[in-house]
Amino acid sequence: MNKTYNILIIFMMFIGSMATPLSADDAASAEYLNSGKVFPAGLPLSEAVRVGDTLYLSGQVGIVPGTMNLAPGGLEGETRQTMENIKTTLEAHGYSMNDLVKCLVMLADISQWATFNEVYKTWFDERYPARSAFGANGLAIGAQVEVECIAVRS
Repeated sequence: MNKTYNILIIFMMFIGSMATPLSADDAASAEYLNSGKVFPAGLPLSEAVRVGDTLYLSGQVGIVPGTMNLAPGGLEGETRQTMENIKTTLEAHGYSMNDLVKCLVMLADISQWATFNEVYKTWFDERYPARSAFGANGLAIGAQVEVECIAVRS
């Protein structure tokens, strides 16, 4: 088997292990949200989906809001913009960075983990969300980092 296939299988197992069964009421009450503050119009995704007090964010890359252009500054610049986009999305829907409980980090080059961490840790005080990370062979629009998060309103 090739390396990409193995990573995909591990990722699917990880996602499956996180799944919490939703009741029919939960599924029916899901709100599909787009504030227009980060993603440009017309993309086939919701920036977030709210189920009860839980907010599931789509993966964020370091795009300049309203465009599909990556922020300048390499991995550091993209990471700063990614985290700013997460904050903007959370706030647009009544949440904050303190409400994050889980983040999944995808890096185009896993050897850049330490560089990513230096920027990431500045967005939190002592309460870091649970986190997983892996190296990816290609991210959307050539991004170097993508972060997907789950928040629960405190």
